[in-house]
Amino acid sequence: MKILVLNGPNLNLLGTREKNIYGSVKLEDIKKELEKLALELSVEIDFLQTNSETGLIEKVHYAKNNFDGIIINPAAYTHTSIALMDAIAAVDMPAVEVHLSNLYAREEFRHKSYPAKVCIGQISGFGQHSYTLALRALVEYILSKKTL
Repeated sequence: MKILVLNGPNLNLLGTREKNIYGSVKLEDIKKELEKLALELSVEIDFLQTNSETGLIEKVHYAKNNFDGIIINPAAYTHTSIALMDAIAAVDMPAVEVHLSNLYAREEFRHKSYPAKVCIGQISGFGQHSYTLALRALVEYILSKKTL
């Protein structure tokens, strides 16, 4: 099983930006933790970050024939990108949206997520553990669909 993990804008600055919200964990730390869990779960992950909306959309399109599922932290594009939502819907594969912070405990404009409308679920507010929770949930979901 192969899972694509996509990270949106400014997540490359984790560990140095807004530590009161995102903590001191770096994106590389999240990647290492996910790689360790992926080994435990016997799955392969591809972990990418881009600040480009186009880059995210192109990777979602690429996932269609190359991966079994997607974990995505769209970052600020969560609240603005209908195009990203449409791309996730178009590839018709299970996707889980993740966020380090609890979107619903933050500013009102962050309460709306376009991608969540087409994802099988959303995990937010657990810091770096949002990613590991998402990987476990997505793998279980995919495995459950294969046994039906």
